[in-house]
Amino acid sequence: MSRWLMAVALIGAAGWSPAAAQGQADRDGVRRAVLDYVEGFYEGDSTKFLRGVRPEFFKYGFFPARDGGGYKGERMSWDDALAYIRNVKERKRFAPADAPKGIDVYDVNDQTASAKLTAFWGIDYLLLAKYDGRWMISHVLWQTPPKK
Repeated sequence: MSRWLMAVALIGAAGWSPAAAQGQADRDGVRRAVLDYVEGFYEGDSTKFLRGVRPEFFKYGFFPARDGGGYKGERMSWDDALAYIRNVKERKRFAPADAPKGIDVYDVNDQTASAKLTAFWGIDYLLLAKYDGRWMISHVLWQTPPKK
């Protein structure tokens, strides 16, 4: 048992992590899925959204309550997301060219990954998985920009 603990300690001291163990191609695939997601919303591009997001995805977010009493939560379904994206395209209400698209890829394993997106609507925490060799988003938890 002590040899096992020593090995774990040495691996930890060497800076090994699951994220470091995965190749750049996987990290790029995760990043591409997050870009497809945000650009789908920003550009009204359902093709990008469909390429990066699973049909059974679950999105839930928090925004300030109108009464000023904290946050209110709301779910966005697959159909809601596509309707929003179509509306952006039809009304030509695209995000400005300088709208934020900050992506932090946190953890990439061989089958699952996590990332953070900073967009104009706030901060999204995303869970992804590899489906038939392609990284796709399955879950999103978001909130509006934090109160100052």
